[in-house]
Amino acid sequence: MLYMINGEDVPDSLEKRMTVRSQHLSRIQALQEEGRLILAGPFPAIDSSEPGPAGFSGSLIVAEFESLEAAKVWANEDPYVSAGVYQRVTVKPFKKVLPS
Repeated sequence: MLYMINGEDVPDSLEKRMTVRSQHLSRIQALQEEGRLILAGPFPAIDSSEPGPAGFSGSLIVAEFESLEAAKVWANEDPYVSAGVYQRVTVKPFKKVLPS
């Protein structure tokens, strides 16, 4: 089943993000290589695809996991959690409707 993982950043998280970004992306790339990733990306803190020093306010990942518990475990092991980038992580089941 698919699950939505929404990580909400602490204020001024950009420096923390950059220190562990490569580790964060490696985990997401593994999901992609396994054919489990639907989409992933950050939320710019301002109305720009390249927010510069304004940074990001969070991230969204939609991927396949065997259960809600497995998705929560995966999400809580993210380097952005251990580095203090995320102040809150929400994991919910997700039903993809479109595009089909």
